[in-house]
Amino acid sequence: MIPPADSPLPDRRTFLRRTGLAMVAGASLPLLPSAASPAFASAADPDQLFKDGRFASAERGYRRLLREDPRNAHAYAQVGYLALLRNRFRDAERYLSKAVALDSRDITSKQRLAETFVRQDQYARAVPLLKSTDRPRDKAFVEQYSRISGTPWQIDGAQSTRVPFFTMDPVPSVEASVNGGPPAKFWLDTYATLDLSQEAAEAAGVRAVAEWSGGVADSHPITSYLGILESFRIGNIEIRNLPVQWSDVQRPPLPDGSQAAGAFGTTIFYHFLTTMDYAGKALILRRKTAKAPRPNAGTDRLPLWLAGDHFPCTVGSLGDDGPRMVTVDTGGIGSAIDTTVEIAERVDGFEVDYAHPNERFGVKSYPIMAERISLGRAVRRKVRGIALEKVIPGFPGPGQSESFGFDLIANFSHEFFKPFAITFDYTDMHLYITRG
Repeated sequence: MIPPADSPLPDRRTFLRRTGLAMVAGASLPLLPSAASPAFASAADPDQLFKDGRFASAERGYRRLLREDPRNAHAYAQVGYLALLRNRFRDAERYLSKAVALDSRDITSKQRLAETFVRQDQYARAVPLLKSTDRPRDKAFVEQYSRISGTPWQIDGAQSTRVPFFTMDPVPSVEASVNGGPPAKFWLDTYATLDLSQEAAEAAGVRAVAEWSGGVADSHPITSYLGILESFRIGNIEIRNLPVQWSDVQRPPLPDGSQAAGAFGTTIFYHFLTTMDYAGKALILRRKTAKAPRPNAGTDRLPLWLAGDHFPCTVGSLGDDGPRMVTVDTGGIGSAIDTTVEIAERVDGFEVDYAHPNERFGVKSYPIMAERISLGRAVRRKVRGIALEKVIPGFPGPGQSESFGFDLIANFSHEFFKPFAITFDYTDMHLYITRG
């Protein structure tokens, strides 16, 4: 059933802004298209193929353009970006470097080239690129990365660890320790980096080396502080010498009344073979080795892309619409799917409850009931979600594709994943989904 007016769907982004979980450490969050993509794209137009999420065809088109014009900076930039989305670092470095050499004004390619190095923990190589963009956020990260001495992201301890979920709702949480302190509760959210509460940062003695302003919480601007963490322990694994951020945003309590010490997600996850075992209520981290076991029997394997610095993407379907590009956001509260009203209206079996509107940062949103949504063979029926009426200007959410350049039909979130275990393989770039 569509929830009644006195039981609205939670406003996930309002909650996360209050908790600080949605603070962006890199590029903007991925956005959804405001209109349907064309039914077809010309084979001669790789930009349209890319926008439609037809990446293999787009790359062939860009490479054809390079054969015709070896000085086509845009084609180099796009081939490099496609490589970065799949963590093909050698190709990303080669083509993005060429794009920057041909067009020194291409700030986006400079940032993506810097991200190529950041994902490999090669911060010193990212610093001069970020310096050259002359943007406040990049300057803040230059200060942070320049203060990392020695080897970053040193991983010690066991080959794998399994940490039980402390909570399942409103989002999963686990215990972790900061700088050798006692275990504390952290939200798990694939849209998060590593974010502490201000109290946790002060208790751990973490010093701010830089700050930058961006985003709002309850109509107030957010200032993010950047520092270096000596130690972060999850179960039997310890990570040393890693970047961290925090802010003074007020956080709601966990269900037991205690305060969360922060959140972590994809920037931690991509250093491991990571499983969020919803069905088994546990987080599993495995060292990234060739022998690390991948799921097999009863598992669906989907392609995985990483957009921005921490936004996982795959392909999914809304009813019979798809498979097309979607994001994977495990931190959505009370929702299995976020999309737009325009997309929801064109999908058979989707009901938009216009009688009970909510509001998200001045834009109307409506509860929806989705008859069927799927990621590969992982299917959920009659699940609740949210549809936005229009774009939220300058704010993460559905409505446009400018941030990443390709359209997404939806964001799959917390309620969808509850019957499953999901594994993020950022080496081979696959998303595995296993029914529990």
